[in-house]
Amino acid sequence: MKNQLFLFALLIIVSACKQEKEMVLEKEAIMESAKAKVETSAFPENLTKVLNAHGGIDAWKSMKSLSFTQEKESGKEVTLTNLDSREALIDSPNSTIGFDGETPWFVNKTDGDYKGYNPKFGYNLMFYFYAMPFVLADDGINYADAEPLVIDGVTYPGIQVTYNAGVGETPEDRYVMYYNPETYVMEWLGYTVSFVEGIDKKELHFRKYGDWQEVNGLKLPNSITGYGFKNDKPTDKAKAPNVFTDVKLSTTAADSKVFAKPEAGTFVE
Repeated sequence: MKNQLFLFALLIIVSACKQEKEMVLEKEAIMESAKAKVETSAFPENLTKVLNAHGGIDAWKSMKSLSFTQEKESGKEVTLTNLDSREALIDSPNSTIGFDGETPWFVNKTDGDYKGYNPKFGYNLMFYFYAMPFVLADDGINYADAEPLVIDGVTYPGIQVTYNAGVGETPEDRYVMYYNPETYVMEWLGYTVSFVEGIDKKELHFRKYGDWQEVNGLKLPNSITGYGFKNDKPTDKAKAPNVFTDVKLSTTAADSKVFAKPEAGTFVE
């Protein structure tokens, strides 16, 4: 009889522990679900639709590294970026620019003066243009509707992006992303330039999107074309487009050692 009572009591205790564990797991699931909803609700509805048209923010966030190649006059320029840390490496025949997660650096591979990107801003310059519209879902961003862009009889709605103080090297930058009103696919980008001396820091410059390729289910640029600009509107094509080849998205981040400054490199403060 005592054994039966003991087993009965033990059964009650085990059952109670199981129920308590299930309640804890259920509570954690509810909290995670609520957290996800909060994160999603941080985006305006039209931006969410744009992100979805390009494959979705969840798919983008599951990726940990991105690389692409551009053909330059000096040869192939290969860009590698860890998406979470934004560690970066831009390697070309004449120079290498890197960002170790804290400080940018560069290596001049020629005997002459260095004439490449300003490393302080250049380590993520083309990455930022290339990773549109997903980089517009970064932390520390403010959103507002922008005046639509009307080109060739088509009205492209716009989403303006500004940054909180201390976000990035140039938090005073402003971007306006314009999207197709029917497909919600990104078509144009307006942006200010604040790191080049002698340029109006408030006037919008423009790049044309629309030539896309699909990589791991995400819609990324095949090419991006720079345009002239006047009165916050694009005018004519300014030059040949930037063309991106050998694009790779991976769910695995590159080893941080790849982005460390070599002995021949110089830090840029």
